[in-house]
Amino acid sequence: MKKLLFLTSSGLLFFCMAVSGQVNTDSLSLVSAISKDQLQLGKLQNQLEQKTNNKQDASEKAQNTASKNSTAADKLSEQPNNKKLAKKAKKEARAAKKDSKSARIESGNLDQLNKDIHELEKRISNNQVKLDKYIKNGTTKRTASDSLRTQL
Repeated sequence: MKKLLFLTSSGLLFFCMAVSGQVNTDSLSLVSAISKDQLQLGKLQNQLEQKTNNKQDASEKAQNTASKNSTAADKLSEQPNNKKLAKKAKKEARAAKKDSKSARIESGNLDQLNKDIHELEKRISNNQVKLDKYIKNGTTKRTASDSLRTQL
C-alpha cells in the first residue's frame, strides 16, 4: 500500500514537473520573440523620422515642378507656335510627372513603415498577453507541484 502511494505521488510529481518545464520553454520562446520584435520595432521607429522627411521633401519638390509646369504651359498657351516654349513645357511636364511619382513612392514607403510598426506593436502586445498567461498559469502550477513536494 505504501509502495503504491509512493509510486502514485512520484508519478504525479514528475508529471507536474514536466508541465512546469513546458511552461518554461514556451515562456522563454515568447520572451525571445518579444525581445526580437522590440529590437525590430526600435529599428523601424528610428527610420520613421527620415522617411517622414523624405516624403515632405518629395512632396514639396513635386509641388514646385507642378507649379513650373503650369507656368510653362500658360506661357505656351499665349504663344502656341513658339517651339522653344513648347520644348520647355514638355520638359517641365516630364519633370512634374517624375517628381509626382517620386512623391507617391515616398508616401507609400512611409505608409508601409507605419503599417509595419503597427503590426509589430500588435504582435508584441499579443505575445505579452500570452506570456502573462503563462506566468500566471506557471505560478499556479508551481504552487501545486510545491504542495505535492511538501506532502512527500
